[in-house]
Amino acid sequence: MKTIAIVGGGFCGTMTAVNLARLSIEALRVVVVNDRFPTGRGVAYGTTHPEHLLNVVARNMSAFPDLPAHFVDWLRNRCEFSDLPLAEVREQFVPRRVYGDYLQDILFWHAHPVAGPARVGIELVEDEVVDLEPASVGRGARVLLRSGDAVDADRVVLATGNPAPHDLVPPGPVRDHPAYCGNPWRGWQDRLPDPGEDVLLVGTGLTMIDAFLTLRSLGWRGTVHAVSRTGLLPLAHFKGSDYPAFPPESVETMGLRELADLIEEHCTIVRAAGMNPAIVVDKLRPYTQRIWRNLSAADRKAFSRHYRTRWNVVRHRIPPSVAAMMADAQEAGRLVVHRGKLGALRCEGTRIVAAVEPGDGGPPRALAAALMVNCTGPRESPADEPGALMRNLLGRGLVRPDELDMGIEVTPDFAVVDREGRPSDVLFAIGPLLKGTLWETTAVPELRAQAHRVAGVVLSARPRLQPDWAQETPENLVEYYI
Repeated sequence: MKTIAIVGGGFCGTMTAVNLARLSIEALRVVVVNDRFPTGRGVAYGTTHPEHLLNVVARNMSAFPDLPAHFVDWLRNRCEFSDLPLAEVREQFVPRRVYGDYLQDILFWHAHPVAGPARVGIELVEDEVVDLEPASVGRGARVLLRSGDAVDADRVVLATGNPAPHDLVPPGPVRDHPAYCGNPWRGWQDRLPDPGEDVLLVGTGLTMIDAFLTLRSLGWRGTVHAVSRTGLLPLAHFKGSDYPAFPPESVETMGLRELADLIEEHCTIVRAAGMNPAIVVDKLRPYTQRIWRNLSAADRKAFSRHYRTRWNVVRHRIPPSVAAMMADAQEAGRLVVHRGKLGALRCEGTRIVAAVEPGDGGPPRALAAALMVNCTGPRESPADEPGALMRNLLGRGLVRPDELDMGIEVTPDFAVVDREGRPSDVLFAIGPLLKGTLWETTAVPELRAQAHRVAGVVLSARPRLQPDWAQETPENLVEYYI
């Protein structure tokens, strides 16, 4: 019986296992190895806080690309949504912990079917994968675990999700200080100071939003300071009109300069019509991966340098209710956003004092905080990953970084490319590891398609190299309300 090992038990790992169970016509053993957050939930849906909402409405959050209404139908069987009209349920920004319930439900029913023994057995292992040893004879690999155990697999899928942020602070007193938290997804709520103390959140994106909402729910009385180079917070989702004039058919083959001019032109038109220019970014969503793949390496690097932050602010939006909370907090002075660069840090008793160098060239401002949380978002470079697995994969030459060093190189059938440029017939990868290759590879509409497709690939007797990437996102997917 063939064995498929999946490294990671968040959305990608869970749905790969589920799709293997759905698609396999032969007996199969699936082993999901997960070490950080509850299997089925991962970082995003492992939160226990009801104030942490999905940033996408329910109608776009089915875990199955071929069953678009699945999540909404599941929601309507829960008591808190059963009395709401269907149209209202579809537009809900649901708590992320509820979505975690949904994923765990799906996994449970595929791992423990009520109709009797399943053709596909799903085993859940709580452990850390630290290395892969290619089989000495035949095809396959031995998956080595931190505990000393091992899993012999015919094929392995890397679905490791988002790693923790890059360390802001070098080794030393500040990093070791109890007020500093380098991982915003683990541990900082266990070291909260008095609620009257000030807090410093480094970063102003979605991770900062989560941290602030958590503090707000606790009735935090101190000032929460948030610092980033731009001082820009994610924009809110909105109700708008369709804009059929965009994009043109040639958008996938444009260079960066032409594309930037085109977007600016249409944003101007949309503003003049009294509409939200974020519509233009949304209309690019079904084409973003193909646009990215067709850009030259120089254009991709230029985008990352000059446009990335502005893109993320518009693209990764937040529920209107959350945006209203953030605006109210800023108006009341409970949240102060600083545009600037984090400078020198020093310890001062129970606090960390940070120098914030403003973007206008003015003198640095000293901020003293009894808690400092790194909210800068996931690290990207594979070589920067602190875990043993990626270090060993790179050392063995089983993977190589993509040309932007944002992830690892893969082929259109998700086969990992080794140091010599050869695609593997054993090792595959999906999710954020593909960021440099696809750019748009962190949201459910893309990830559900990847999990479905990689399941089909690894079930094949011999994976066939696809000539190009399939479309990842349906063209009728919209993030704003029409």
